[in-house]
Amino acid sequence: MASLIDELIQTLEKENAAYQELHVLSTQKTDIIVKGDIQALTDIVEREQILMTNRVQPLEKKRRECTNDIATVINRKPEDLTLSKLIELMGGQPETQKRLSEVRDRLQKTMKQMAKVNDMNKVLLKESLELVEFDINLFNSMRQAPLTANYDKNAYNVGEHMRVPRAFDKSQ
Repeated sequence: MASLIDELIQTLEKENAAYQELHVLSTQKTDIIVKGDIQALTDIVEREQILMTNRVQPLEKKRRECTNDIATVINRKPEDLTLSKLIELMGGQPETQKRLSEVRDRLQKTMKQMAKVNDMNKVLLKESLELVEFDINLFNSMRQAPLTANYDKNAYNVGEHMRVPRAFDKSQ
């Protein structure tokens, strides 16, 4: 069982390191979003996807396997065996309990940092999209001319928009 716990701890440490790399990329992404550099944003998203596919997902699979093996040894359901529960069960082994607790705390800290940066990036992207939408609406409204002052016999305005040439008209 000790070897299973050691393997789980090593897997969690590797997983934390991978998430820290993702955190660094997310922080870089913040600056890129602010600058509006679409190509750099595309590149960093690709790097994130590669990191997720090549490192995080295999480590996550390994962590689940370790948890399943430990659950089998201690006769528990794998879905009921959380890291906190495992730490609690290791009460008779203070060194192992301490190591598990430390790795859990580091992982939680990294995840909170990532969530904070990702939430900020989400807000920045939303604001960027709203700004683009505003610019498009402004551009479209600039193409419309004011109403002409045409009135019918009852003094109602029946004016029509004056024709304004389009900015990208082929005939110009």
